[in-house]
Amino acid sequence: MSERGVPAATETATTAGAAPRGLLELFWAFSWMSLQGFGGVMAVVQRELVEKRGWLSNDAFIEDWAVAQVMPGPNVCNLALMFGDRHFGWRGAVTALGGLLVLPLALLIALATLYGSLSGHAEAAGALRGMGAVAAGLIAGTSLKLLAGLRRHPLGFTLVLAFAAAAFAALALLRWPLFVIVLGLGGAAWCLTWRRLLKEA
Repeated sequence: MSERGVPAATETATTAGAAPRGLLELFWAFSWMSLQGFGGVMAVVQRELVEKRGWLSNDAFIEDWAVAQVMPGPNVCNLALMFGDRHFGWRGAVTALGGLLVLPLALLIALATLYGSLSGHAEAAGALRGMGAVAAGLIAGTSLKLLAGLRRHPLGFTLVLAFAAAAFAALALLRWPLFVIVLGLGGAAWCLTWRRLLKEA
């Protein structure tokens, strides 16, 4: 148990990894991530923060992404705010969010103008469908990476797989509302994990 009352295993996973050297590096890192994030930025964020820059361990990314999903608002924006604040306070939060939004917004305005003149062409619609298929593959690949990282989860890999399967079934097959899944399954997993960590501490 740490001095702040957080189980040591959780604190270590959350604070693991290197750190950005300054606000400028933080800004350009999140700008680069967002410019690569066509069709969904989660796969890009995991690769950049965990695999390339080493600013987060895979376990820490899983924890932060889970919190970002529970909070209201876009997941990746929530993650940027949390990550920036952790390293540079409110200035880091604003910088990371700005990096995530400023350049892509300018690009989006330019692309929207171009798409307005091309939207009637069948070739443009086909290209967008093709990019959607690639984006789905990127998200699926990242999900498998995150699932593999859960082998060290305090609940044990079997129970983690059961929660993941239940969440998939509730969302994709039963079409339950997202807040019900987050509060129900997420709340149950949180309570069980917290009890297990307290026992281990």
